Amino acid sequence: MSMNPLLVGLEGVRRNWGWYLVLGIVLILLGCFAIVSPWVATVAAVLTLGWLILFSGVCEAVAAFGAWRYGGVLLHLLGSVLSIVVGVLIVAHPVAGAAGLTMLLAGFFLIAGIFRIGAAIALRFPNWGWSVLGGLVTALLGGLIWAEWPSSALWVVGTFVGIELLFRGWGWVMLALAARQFPRAADGAYQPAAGQPTAVS
Repeated sequence: MSMNPLLVGLEGVRRNWGWYLVLGIVLILLGCFAIVSPWVATVAAVLTLGWLILFSGVCEAVAAFGAWRYGGVLLHLLGSVLSIVVGVLIVAHPVAGAAGLTMLLAGFFLIAGIFRIGAAIALRFPNWGWSVLGGLVTALLGGLIWAEWPSSALWVVGTFVGIELLFRGWGWVMLALAARQFPRAADGAYQPAAGQPTAVS
């Protein structure tokens, strides 16, 4: 008799719940470190971005030389050169890269918040006031980052990375703790919910 595919998948998650727990704890610790030391996290994030851009430019250049008979190879070469130059500049000057990235984030939050407020007021959908509040918070955050620039470049990117790692790690921890309660694949006491496919013989 074959088992329910969903139950078999849950069995795999249940068996490896310890690894998910370790992953979540590590991510939480990294997130806390990034929030406490946002400068270090900012430089690390910017350097990672710079190396990724540089590596992608090199790969594109290699691919372009491998297809030199293709008519659009010149455009690919120009794009790869641009990526390489930008990647080298970011890696060589991570502080300047962090400042530029922070300005982009500030502009994005400010414009996105204003558009969200305008859309909510124009459409007046149910509970639109919450969207106005969310847009206001987003716009204020963008304005705060912009007003504090360039000093905000020392903490914005690292803090955002830390918050993301913290919440992602917490999600993995919650999954791991819940996985301990998942039913075993061979547990005959498992009762599928209404409408859920049952095991077939």
